[in-house]
Amino acid sequence: MVKSILLVGVGGQGTILASKLLTTGLMEAGYDVKMSEIHGMSQRGGSVSSQVRYGEKVESPVIEVGGADILVSFEKMEALRWLKYLKPNGKVIVNNYQINSMPILSGKFDYPEGIIEELSSKVQTTVADAAKHAAELGNPKVMNVILLGATIKSMGLESLHWDKIVRDNVKEQFAELNLKALQVGMGLV
Repeated sequence: MVKSILLVGVGGQGTILASKLLTTGLMEAGYDVKMSEIHGMSQRGGSVSSQVRYGEKVESPVIEVGGADILVSFEKMEALRWLKYLKPNGKVIVNNYQINSMPILSGKFDYPEGIIEELSSKVQTTVADAAKHAAELGNPKVMNVILLGATIKSMGLESLHWDKIVRDNVKEQFAELNLKALQVGMGLV
């Protein structure tokens, strides 16, 4: 059976790195894995999405509308934007984190209220305060690895060799920090 994970966020949040770590771990575990990513205007704070599909045999990297087993959103408004891609019985992991887009910063639109409540009323939702946990670890840049940890736990993938995967794919001086972040994320689920 093929499983589909959709990771979404805003440029600069580390969505692609989290996807690459996930993909590497799944491949090393022997799964057939397909990953596709869309950067959009990511350098300018635009939407970023990454699709990871894995199983015995994966035909396509693309997750169709209503096809994701799990939606991992690094920014809460992005969760609403991508919700239609979730299966009816799918799960959402949402970072309780707000990044104001240009239309909001310019005053043309207001940031929507009640996003977490709306998500929770529609689907099984895990809310992560990854920014708070990353600050406690001393580096706001590990929010992505915290969310990766929550994803790993939600998908039942804890038994893979994440210690080795992280050590092999992040700079040596940040390996311990990222391993702690991964554990924090797993503890959120």
